[in-house]
Amino acid sequence: MSRPTLIKIASVAGVAALAAGLAACGSPASPSSSSATGSNVGAASGMPTVTLMVGGIDKQIYLPYQLAQDLGFYKKYGVDVQLSTEQNGGVGAETAMVSGQVDMAGAWYVHAIDFQAKGKDVVDVVQLSGAPGEREMCAKNSGITSPADWKGKSLGVTDILTSKEISRVAVGAGPTFVAALQHGRIACGMTTQPTAGAIQSQGIGSSVINLATTSGAQQWLGGAYPAAGVLARADWVASHQAVVQKVVDALVATMHWISTHSAADIANAMPPAFVSNGLTTKAAYIAELAQDKGQFLANGRMPASGPATVLAIEKFVGNVTGPVNLAGTYTNKYATAADTLEGFPS
Repeated sequence: MSRPTLIKIASVAGVAALAAGLAACGSPASPSSSSATGSNVGAASGMPTVTLMVGGIDKQIYLPYQLAQDLGFYKKYGVDVQLSTEQNGGVGAETAMVSGQVDMAGAWYVHAIDFQAKGKDVVDVVQLSGAPGEREMCAKNSGITSPADWKGKSLGVTDILTSKEISRVAVGAGPTFVAALQHGRIACGMTTQPTAGAIQSQGIGSSVINLATTSGAQQWLGGAYPAAGVLARADWVASHQAVVQKVVDALVATMHWISTHSAADIANAMPPAFVSNGLTTKAAYIAELAQDKGQFLANGRMPASGPATVLAIEKFVGNVTGPVNLAGTYTNKYATAADTLEGFPS
């Protein structure tokens, strides 16, 4: 993506703020059980065990990981996946993975690029979405109608990046994010469903930038922006290829299930607490998911132009300054094999 394409979004400060929001891909939720790293054979199931931490397992952008569990797909394809989720103030999913606390991370592809730039080899083994699934929500009285108005404002993020032209405020996610916007702690913030829907339904704010679908990413970022995927250390992938294939088989099957079922079907298959809670009703969850389902990729493969789009943004805002070998940050090997196994279209 060219510099002029990025500049059409907003000022440099605006782009930096957008990237800050895109980098903030974790949120709190109640954890499932988590075990130490390993891929050991489970005594009860006789299947290899994989630990996978998700960067906010109750968020719609991350629903495939839990959905695969609830549909029974992990065990169908011969692997016992133990899911957990990162906590507010705790270790991020991608950090837990790269440090060996868990085998895999349900996190954004951008981390594979950032880790490589820091000398750590991480690979995205299956890509679940072609868009961030996020919206920049601005308070109703903020007077902000585009990113060009961000200069001098306080913006809510869950990861703090440096900028001289805007003020970043750590606001967490869910109810704490809503409260920060409602009470004027921030003028705008990047968030996902169901938080975005709650803000709009309560009349607290509205969406200025919609990155919830691939078409939205194309409009604002100049191309598909691969977000949620499964990341693992390259050395771990190389020594556990059969196990990786089982995990990818299960998730690719899940992505095809999503593409052939309604938002209501998906919500009915999810844990009740994910779709109906203090932040959202089941009806609202279904309506929001129906609107944003276009972010999910049916075949689990990396969009052709996606890595270049992500790298261009990372370089533009200064997160990456040196060379990056994009071919080493992802692979379609396992997703292609999964599609072939099931006879799914290419």
